[in-house]
Amino acid sequence: MSAVRLYTPELLGLAVSLADYPLTEDLLWRSTAHSRTCGSAVAIGLTCDDAGRIEKLGMMVSACAVGQAAAAIFASGALTADAAAIQDATKAVEDWLSGKADQPVWPGIAVLEGAREYPARHGVIALSWKAASDALCKAKP
Repeated sequence: MSAVRLYTPELLGLAVSLADYPLTEDLLWRSTAHSRTCGSAVAIGLTCDDAGRIEKLGMMVSACAVGQAAAAIFASGALTADAAAIQDATKAVEDWLSGKADQPVWPGIAVLEGAREYPARHGVIALSWKAASDALCKAKP
């Protein structure tokens, strides 16, 4: 498998879009997720509306380009999602990566299709969904 297919210009371009999601002090609910495989980490902070839907989020990502792209894809599709939607999406992403399910419905996730053939990247791809799910457990609508 060629790294050229994995590191597409689209995937690499997503990494810089993380600047649109700064991790600021006003984001009340926080969590960090780590990949045991590669040591990458995603710290997330978020706020929710009265119905428990994400209304603002910020991230600090220490990961390879694949992890950064996955975080950007997560962030761009997470607004207005609630805890149940994020938990469902986390499972869908993990099942997709393991080959148990088709590609999940999440805006932009097709960019990560090439990474499915690299099991060492699976852990970093799911980090943002896991961190958000944990942070949402702390939120009280």
